[in-house]
Formats: sequence, C-alpha cells, structure tokens
Amino acid sequence: MDINDVPQDALPFKDKDKIKKVVYAVDNKGHYTEVQSAGWEAEHVATQQAWEAIEEELKETAEKVAKGELSPIAYFMLKKLMDISILARYVGKWQWQVKRHMKPSVFKKLQQKTLDKYAAIFGITTLELLHFGQTPPREQP
Repeated sequence: MDINDVPQDALPFKDKDKIKKVVYAVDNKGHYTEVQSAGWEAEHVATQQAWEAIEEELKETAEKVAKGELSPIAYFMLKKLMDISILARYVGKWQWQVKRHMKPSVFKKLQQKTLDKYAAIFGITTLELLHFGQTPPREQP
C-alpha cells in the first residue's frame, strides 16, 4: 500500500484523536515505512462482528454450564480466548484430560490443586470457578 493510501477512517473510540495504529506502507522511494493510521472502517466492522460472535458463543457456553452440560472450565477457557491445546499447555495436562475436565461429573471430582491451577490461569478465585453463575461463599480467613 502506498503511504498516501493508508486509511484514516475515524473509529468510534473514546479518545479517537489520540489512538493511532501503526501500519506499514511504501514511501516515495519504494521502502516500507511505519505510518500512523486512525483506522479503517472495514477492519472495524470485521472486528466488531468477531467480538459479537465471541460474546454469543460465551452466552451459549454459560447456558450449557448452567444446565450441567459443561463445566465452568469451558466458559472461562472461551472467555480467555483459549482453545483446548493452549489451556492444556498452561495447566500442564494432556488435551484429552482437559476435555474430560469439561464434563461436570469429572469437574466435581477434581483435586483442589488442579482447581487452583485452573483458577490462577483464568485470573479468578477457585471459589469463582466452583460457583460459576452464583454468588460464591466468602473465603474463611
């Protein structure tokens, strides 16, 4: 893309005059150079659609957890934009083990150490993991 063709579409951000994105474009000497862009409407629309799809999938997963079809691990994995292979690496388990942990019957039997590890990876407390969708009981001092 030529340096003069870099999109400068204003995007609906709070500080849209301050937020700039660095893109690479060809200058008048034919060299790639960094150019600041205010954004591109097509990119914004595509990103917005992707986030809407993720939010819908999160909602569906939360409903499955509430119905007892999945464990909360499935919800928090999706919320952190992970897949099974990434989560398995973080938790130090095989992928098939993480898949099993997404079954409510298996999740209920997980050791405290494993639950603590999942909670730490998701950036939540173990109580939040165990009491998904409910108000967790207070921790004992």
